[in-house]
Amino acid sequence: MTKRIMRGVQDIRTISGRVNESTIPYKAYMKLSILEMEKYRRGKEKTSALERVQNIDQRFKDIEAERQEIIRSLEAQGAPRQRLPIVDVPAAAPRTTTGPFKIRY
Repeated sequence: MTKRIMRGVQDIRTISGRVNESTIPYKAYMKLSILEMEKYRRGKEKTSALERVQNIDQRFKDIEAERQEIIRSLEAQGAPRQRLPIVDVPAAAPRTTTGPFKIRY
């Protein structure tokens, strides 16, 4: 007598797991809407960042104008002109150690 393998409902093969996600219309529209929302959000972030950069540039100009005005007022009062350093970009502090952090007791 040959052995028969008992099969149940779990053994029935279907094609339900093989469906391409992009072929289902509502999922495709959902992906499109998510992409559009992200694009809008990134655009807002970009404009906000550009505005911040413009505000910083404007403040640099205001600082330089105020500096020049102070120098002019000092010269008008007859104060000796001192050479003031012009700093464009703050430099990084030099590194004092070459290795990992060490504590000496």
